[in-house]
Amino acid sequence: MARIAVIGAGTGAMAAAARLAVAGEKVTVYERSASYGGSVGRHEHGGFVFDTGPGLLHLPAVQRDLFVKTGKESLEQSVTLTQVDPASRHLFADGTAVSLPNASRAGVAAALDGALGAGSGARWSDFMDRARDAWDRSRRPLLEEPLRADHQVLGRDPYPAVRQRRLLRPARQAATVAEIGAWELADARLAALLDGYALAHGLDPRTAPASAALVPYMEQTFGSWYVMGGMRELARAVYERCVARRVEFVFGAEVVRVVEKDGRAAGVELAGGEVAEADRVVLGVRPRPGLVPGQQVWGAGDVPVRAGSGAAGRFTVLLSLRGAREADAVHRTVVHSAEGAAEQEAVFAGRVAGHPTVTVLRPDDPATRPDAEHEAVTLTATVAPQGPVDWRDAEVRQRFADVLVERAGAAVPRLRERILHTEIRTPAETEAETGAEGGAVPPPALAGADGAYLHPGNRTRLPGLYLVGGWAHPGGGLAHAGMSGTLVAGLVVEGDDFRGSR
Repeated sequence: MARIAVIGAGTGAMAAAARLAVAGEKVTVYERSASYGGSVGRHEHGGFVFDTGPGLLHLPAVQRDLFVKTGKESLEQSVTLTQVDPASRHLFADGTAVSLPNASRAGVAAALDGALGAGSGARWSDFMDRARDAWDRSRRPLLEEPLRADHQVLGRDPYPAVRQRRLLRPARQAATVAEIGAWELADARLAALLDGYALAHGLDPRTAPASAALVPYMEQTFGSWYVMGGMRELARAVYERCVARRVEFVFGAEVVRVVEKDGRAAGVELAGGEVAEADRVVLGVRPRPGLVPGQQVWGAGDVPVRAGSGAAGRFTVLLSLRGAREADAVHRTVVHSAEGAAEQEAVFAGRVAGHPTVTVLRPDDPATRPDAEHEAVTLTATVAPQGPVDWRDAEVRQRFADVLVERAGAAVPRLRERILHTEIRTPAETEAETGAEGGAVPPPALAGADGAYLHPGNRTRLPGLYLVGGWAHPGGGLAHAGMSGTLVAGLVVEGDDFRGSR
């Protein structure tokens, strides 16, 4: 029985801890805050309950596999999952709107034809066919296997962009999300739809590789799910599974250093000076200077710790509303910007966007409100991280929150006059609560762009030290973090014989 020290109690770290405990290891999790869950947080006020992290679950098979492999109770026995239908409603700058059904390719095509005009559905469907090809080509090495030493092969983009011939000019092929929108989708609204998927994951459509097509493909193929009671309930279920497997949690325990002995990780040092010895260490937080001896977190091939170009955070406004939720209200509405290029330039240049894309979440969940005559609504926009923008400045916070409320009024009738209470959360709060520099949110790993959107491998240069969670392979998001937990557990238990999840 090996002693495993896990740093951080995020969902990816807890997934690794549960799997390692089932394999017979003695696992202790050290968490700097007072609770588990990492970015999957909760805010409560006056009987209203809000998610402060992800609002929906995609690719639930990852969580189902975790619960199957670590106990008798399934995911559905541990939480109540509901499919969100329609999956999303989109309001475009020209006034058109479309509601997209959940996990129905044919339904999405029909909805787009009806709302945007004949041929729109076919163009989107053809794009999704190419996205499926990219998924088939990259799924296993990108998501289900440890990052290879020759990870440079993932620098080639798997998306089969259409080769477009042009009179008197060279043929061209889309290499970025923005180019797919302009050249293949050929409709400003379809382009905004695709840009919105990228932006929601902290990706700049102007530079993100075409392989980011996997993001809408996964959502539209495997569906969007809500956990009744809020997404925090999923974190609770994973935590309770860990406890049932006899994982020990130490809260309020900040790890300041990974201890190295005889050239390998040998434990952790806490802020008070106490050293907890371990045979292996799993790092579930973003590596920071001084935490790892010699910053030995990179694996073979030196994938940089900072993936992709630029970083983004989340600005969230939690609204307690008087008045009942309408019977035909949609769970998720995206209000697209009329100035998409300007928004992207501002966010990734470290400025405040004047006309942001806003996601409005209105869960039909009695657990989120004091009674049926009230409603809890969450507004979210992708923004520059803390640092380039001072999100602690009260005036900056309030001004941007007012912009989000104004734009969200297109999705929620009489929004402003219904507000009882407003809570503002910015990258500054994310940084304070999770320790992530600038409150940045990790994007998912992507193939292409010469490997610029890969994350450090789960095995590091320091023997006995492993990386898990959103800042490690295969990147950010609940599903990806869960995959990283699977990979780390496999590497620890099986060593060099581990070839990936099955």
